[in-house]
Amino acid sequence: MDQRWRPTVNEREFIEQALQSDLRVDGRRPFDFRKLTISFGREDGSAEVLLGETCVMGYVTAQLVPPYKDRPNEGTLAIFTEFSPMADPAFEPGRPGEAAIELGRVIDRGLRESRAVDMESLCVVAGKHVWAVRVDLHILDNGGNLTDAANIAALAALSTFRRPECTVGGDDGQQVTVHDPEVMDPLPLTIHHLPIAVTFAYFGDGNIMVIDPTYKEEAVMGGRMTATINSNGDVCAIQKAGGEGVMSSVIMQCLRIASVKAADITSKIKTKIHQL
Repeated sequence: MDQRWRPTVNEREFIEQALQSDLRVDGRRPFDFRKLTISFGREDGSAEVLLGETCVMGYVTAQLVPPYKDRPNEGTLAIFTEFSPMADPAFEPGRPGEAAIELGRVIDRGLRESRAVDMESLCVVAGKHVWAVRVDLHILDNGGNLTDAANIAALAALSTFRRPECTVGGDDGQQVTVHDPEVMDPLPLTIHHLPIAVTFAYFGDGNIMVIDPTYKEEAVMGGRMTATINSNGDVCAIQKAGGEGVMSSVIMQCLRIASVKAADITSKIKTKIHQL
């Protein structure tokens, strides 16, 4: 539970009674997202996402490393999250807490298991050199629903990232030369699709649900589920984090709603990228 705001009995009842009337404290309908703003930094591979009051920055870097032995011709993708006390007094400096680890895992699962990024295109010399792509997600302000905001930040940053061009030569044909951006144009990542995370919060006995919960709604909710879906309607991952049990019919309804929202957010991300 959010430590900076603990709801009183009256506040909890007010939020829950409003939800029973299809109303939310901030005036949204149950299945409305807050205002989404995506902006890009001067460097390739950096993006900042504002989802209501929630702010997350994504930054992508890459370096040449030896591949894993069981995947000699594939690069790697890793997600790292940083929860700053500046974003929320509940966040403690130092080692990442459970919330930071869980957030990283949800986004990592949606991206990697759906094979959104072409890992084979990151191979330079099979068994010797591959690109290791790292996504750092910095939580700048916690206004609730960090998962969706961080997911969009990761996708926006990956979409604009350019890795250095490199050539292979030498006597043995194994020597790699990494070229400066002024010499050879950097290359974008090969991204097959954008897996969009849509988070649902459940209230009561799981029969009341909303998407994109604020931190006040998160303090009152009985449980949550994140469905990661691309614009084709393919389910990439589902994460149910504790709380009340949910009927399968409700989950199917959530997936239908998430599919529509994923297509909408995908078009917003692509529109912002085309404007660069």
